[in-house]
Amino acid sequence: MALQAEQQAEIDQQRSNQQPTLRVCSPGLEAYLYKAIPVLDHGFVRVIDYMGDDSAIVQAARVSYGQGTKAVSNDAGLIRYLMRHRHSTPFEMCEIKYHIKLPVFVARQWIRHRTANVNEYSARYSVLDREFYIPHPDHLAAQSVINNQGRGNVLEGAEAEAVLRMLKEDATRSYDHYEALLNTRQDGETIDEDRAGLARELARMNLPVNIYTQWYWKVDLHNLLHFLSLRADPHAQYEIRVYADAMIETVKAWVPIAHQAFEDYRLGAFTFSKQMIDAMKRMVAGEEVNEGNSGMTKREWREMMAALDQ
Repeated sequence: MALQAEQQAEIDQQRSNQQPTLRVCSPGLEAYLYKAIPVLDHGFVRVIDYMGDDSAIVQAARVSYGQGTKAVSNDAGLIRYLMRHRHSTPFEMCEIKYHIKLPVFVARQWIRHRTANVNEYSARYSVLDREFYIPHPDHLAAQSVINNQGRGNVLEGAEAEAVLRMLKEDATRSYDHYEALLNTRQDGETIDEDRAGLARELARMNLPVNIYTQWYWKVDLHNLLHFLSLRADPHAQYEIRVYADAMIETVKAWVPIAHQAFEDYRLGAFTFSKQMIDAMKRMVAGEEVNEGNSGMTKREWREMMAALDQ
């Protein structure tokens, strides 16, 4: 994980410029400001700014003044009720802005969540760094035979070595050609004074999707929790799931009551369909229920049984 020199200088300057404020502060999240949480081999998540805390959720739900009730237990009960019954508007009163460094292929998956404000590093304006995501051998896996979107068994031995070698060689070759097209090295040095070089907006098309990009991502708490419920799920792709895990760490520090409700009612919960509930009622009544007579598809049956076995 590496911050650029100018980014580190900006962080140091912001950290030293402390001013008193009358706005609501979250002591837990304040500790995360201007700190980068490492993710993958070169990525990170860091909190830039935020608005609101647990009390802002309560305040919005009650349309009241001040910061919730005197009893924390009352506020917790309300937040848990809101989460349990999916009353989302009060959670929209809290917002957070992240600076995230991530591989392009993860960013393309991430951007499908169209509920945030995003500003990405421009490869039309600047030269991208020579940094590529190369998976750890533990995360090199074959295609799953039961899930078209998932991974199967981990690759081993000579095959794993060959895959890693190809990934590294292809990334290096692509970046070498990127610099050659630009006629400019990463440090800004011109390669050949007799060539103009290709425009940055065209040269970038030669780069692979495992190169790193960066963006600012601002989102309200409701949409952040929806994003995390999908991307922190065990079925999510590993490379985006580790970013979600890092962000959950900041949510826990920021809004601990809402985070606990989220863990209990979203991340640690399972939604049963009408057919699933009917099947479980039959089981409780002593009837033998199996995949064939459950009224569910094979996948639904497998998911229900997996949830019951947890």
